[in-house]
Amino acid sequence: MGTGKQRWRISFHKSPLKHDPPFPKEFMCPISGSLMADPIIVSSGHTFERHCVNACKSLCFTPILPDGSVPNFSTIIPNRSLKSTIFNWCSSSHIDPPQPLDFLSAQNLVRTLMASQNPQNSTINFDVMNRFIESVTQLNHISTSSEESVTSLPLPTRPFCSSSSSSSEMDSNSCEEDELIVKLNSSQVFEQEEAVISLRKLTRTREETRFHLCTPRLLSALRSIITSRYASVQVNSVAALVNLSLENRNKVKIVRSGIVPPLIDVLKGGFPESQEHASGALFSLALDDQNKTAIGVLGALPPLLHSLRAEYSERTRHDSALALYHLSLVQSNRAKLVKLGAVQSLLGMVRSTGPMTCRIMLILCNMAGNLEGRGAMLDGGAVECFVGMLRKGEFDGESNIRESCVTALYGLSHGGLRFKGLAKEAAAEDLLITIEETGSERAKDKVKRILEVLREKDEEEEEVDWEELLNSDVDTTSA
Repeated sequence: MGTGKQRWRISFHKSPLKHDPPFPKEFMCPISGSLMADPIIVSSGHTFERHCVNACKSLCFTPILPDGSVPNFSTIIPNRSLKSTIFNWCSSSHIDPPQPLDFLSAQNLVRTLMASQNPQNSTINFDVMNRFIESVTQLNHISTSSEESVTSLPLPTRPFCSSSSSSSEMDSNSCEEDELIVKLNSSQVFEQEEAVISLRKLTRTREETRFHLCTPRLLSALRSIITSRYASVQVNSVAALVNLSLENRNKVKIVRSGIVPPLIDVLKGGFPESQEHASGALFSLALDDQNKTAIGVLGALPPLLHSLRAEYSERTRHDSALALYHLSLVQSNRAKLVKLGAVQSLLGMVRSTGPMTCRIMLILCNMAGNLEGRGAMLDGGAVECFVGMLRKGEFDGESNIRESCVTALYGLSHGGLRFKGLAKEAAAEDLLITIEETGSERAKDKVKRILEVLREKDEEEEEVDWEELLNSDVDTTSA
């Protein structure tokens, strides 16, 4: 039976094929025993197939090599020279080039080798290893040559797990997660890039994958690189986060993972495309009522306001405006926006009648429903602004702007006598009467209530002769 190291030597050098492939020894991965398609050099100087190393790291396992040495996986570097040599040799030998070993298959091999290294299983390890690879070779025999390497054969998924579909799906998701986390935590930028690109693709359309991959471990790994100074890593990591946030079950989980602060940093000073995705992520996360207050407390309001400016892309401004709209549904965020001077800025943008007018009006409608916001809007000339917009009727086909102006005025009408005075000064009543006759049903209802407020105040004033009352006070005083 021998020692653990001897068993490794047997496992590495025995081939499950009838004839040993005539491959140069240095082209073979010490773990898979097959021709390497993606060789990498580790810190100890050994060369392995990439996913064999990733599988060892994900399983916290360090193998003993045939020569008795122990590799160090702390750093990995692509061995492009060896890869080129292998592929050139295959071409000159008229052999199909090897295909990269997928992560799941690599994990299966490493798990088997882990069992082989365990002394308690010394009586069966060698047979288990060989039977496993032989079964793979027989079930997946797609080569036209008996000399094809095992690496090019698709290995079965989790052969020692339950065969039920739900269990298999969960295992697959777990393996995908393990592989992604290993790469996200790697010190190598190219591995981080591979991971975020893969995560972005996996979560683009697969809803269940979004849910299963949105784990605390993966979010923690993603959080650590989301502000990467490398454009591709930063852009794809934020885009992947947007995809994860599209699943409603993930929204609260993402905010609680602590990823919002670095996301805000990206919105403040990230690459332009990253800023687009960051504003989209904040918009998506703000859709959940449980997140609205937290996002405001974490400091998202100032950069979202700042991103509404013209120097940002239209997509960034669009998503920032929608994020602010949903966040401003909460009283605490409306109060923060008032303190930030948001009302004056938003009114200035509306007066410029730019492409964001419709979305900004939605935010102002929310602000008009708040006592502090209403006061700031009345101070900032909002009544005159909205009445002027309604009078011009230049909405560029945006009928929603008309209704938003009416909605905002309705909110401001709760400002009492102050609103009434400003409305009279802007000659709003005649205009509102016209809208009541020609506007939509929703607009008509709000206009009717605004007019009731204005007329009710008028009736109260008509009942009191202020001049007579003042004269009466004077006479009484002189007596």
